[in-house]
Amino acid sequence: MDEYNRFVDWDKMDVSAQSQDTKELTCTEFQELKQLARQGYWAKNHSLRAKVYHKLISNIPCRTVTPDANVYRDIVMKIVGKRSSSSLPLPEFVDNSLVPTYCLNAEGIGAVRKIILCIANQFPDISFCPALPSVTALLLHYSKDEAECFEQVCRILACNDPSKRLIDQTFLAFESSCMTFGDLVNKYCQAAHKLMVAVSEDVLEVYSDWQRWLFGELPMVYVARVFDVFLVEGYKVLYRVALALLKFFHKVRAGQPMESDSIQQDIRSFVRDIAKSVSPERLLEKAFSIRLFSRKEIQLLQMANEKALQQKGITVKQKRQNVHLAVHAENFKSEIVSVKEMRDIWSWIPERFALCQPLLLFTTLEHGCSLSRFYSHSEGHEPTLLLIKTTAKEVCGAYLSTDWSERRRGGNKLSFFGTGECFVFRLQPEVQRYEWVIIKHPELATAGSEPGNHSSPASSSLSSSSIPSNPSDRLSPFLAARHFNLPSKTASMFMAGSSECIIIGGGDGQALYLDADLNHGRTSHCNTFNNQPLCSEIFQISVLEVWGFRD
Repeated sequence: MDEYNRFVDWDKMDVSAQSQDTKELTCTEFQELKQLARQGYWAKNHSLRAKVYHKLISNIPCRTVTPDANVYRDIVMKIVGKRSSSSLPLPEFVDNSLVPTYCLNAEGIGAVRKIILCIANQFPDISFCPALPSVTALLLHYSKDEAECFEQVCRILACNDPSKRLIDQTFLAFESSCMTFGDLVNKYCQAAHKLMVAVSEDVLEVYSDWQRWLFGELPMVYVARVFDVFLVEGYKVLYRVALALLKFFHKVRAGQPMESDSIQQDIRSFVRDIAKSVSPERLLEKAFSIRLFSRKEIQLLQMANEKALQQKGITVKQKRQNVHLAVHAENFKSEIVSVKEMRDIWSWIPERFALCQPLLLFTTLEHGCSLSRFYSHSEGHEPTLLLIKTTAKEVCGAYLSTDWSERRRGGNKLSFFGTGECFVFRLQPEVQRYEWVIIKHPELATAGSEPGNHSSPASSSLSSSSIPSNPSDRLSPFLAARHFNLPSKTASMFMAGSSECIIIGGGDGQALYLDADLNHGRTSHCNTFNNQPLCSEIFQISVLEVWGFRD
């Protein structure tokens, strides 16, 4: 067909989908390239895609000394020798990953192993890279020979632009990306997440498969379309597509019995057979319809997850802690929630804290109904979990991302703080988690918290999170600015505390107010939302507990 057909088994390729039209790519502007990649401009022309890949990869900024095609020609015989390429063992860092054939012929399948072994020789710092076989097999499709494929993979691995993340090469980077994906699922795919929690003993283990869905299970025509955009836009595209896969899995399989004993196997099977239900165009359309965090925010979240893993000494592959084991039945005791309910809450919190165990800090049954004692027992702990049981048997609570000592920044005034990871939830009479909102007008919230004023100011003082008028000016308020030395304008307000009251902006129009005696509280609920209120508008507290997170 063309000069890039040496390793392709054309009998397995859908030749009818390939266009013979002569096309050239002349644009260099990022925005235009992005649009062409998303539209599949070079998807139906094998030769053009090969040339585009070569151009995009050659523009990747790399280390000064990056192995090239000549290096491959020099070392391949020394490393491979006379051994059969089909029997060559893969390096440990690919973690027994699938080696997709992607419609390669016998020579191509063997060449993938040879190239990976030579890469292992030239990159001794790679310790964990399960995506490498898939990336190598795909690029071999669009290479004139093994040496050219080797050079292109090496350039991707040797990228030295700190703002351009491409392929995970250590277990720490890989594991933190799995945790970050779990955090994104928790926020953007709540229905699918709820299903995972219901049917899986270890939801974190399910999400650790996310890269395998893309680089292993996804059919060649799909992964090539993903790779088209990935080379232009970077790592964030992978999160988008994986989230879209999970959304489609939930949509197609919701209400149906599981096909196997493992939800992991069911998802893998769905992704392998995705052509039965979703086209490549529809998959990408879904992926880019998700209003995801900015690239900067995802980097910050990844940094936070890496830091949490490093603090726990998890930098090499080991058995991941089961989320159910984080809440031990034998030593967990609450007067408000059961072990199962606490495990459900644990499935909602950011994954870097799901590694921890709950630690009871304060309970009104033991410490009394004093807001000052509430603060003294809660301060110094970040994050915390607030649980409330009312005299009407309602159970609600809040995940609070920031240390309560932050309230002192405002002196005697009601001080607002917190991050977008805060949320409120209800467990009884039925389970519901509410998306966060920003407390945008402190003076209105303050007025609404005056003693004796039981009005519902949510519609004016609280509003659902929205995109800034100029998104380029700032980050969305997701992670605490002070954790990352960010400008103060990136900070926002989700919690408030004074000597007289506590206010927590929850989400979907929900807000929780607690009076100083910790005996009474009230909620506000914006009528523009269809969700049920957090609990009674005015309620009496039966028990209140604050839980911390213990390593």
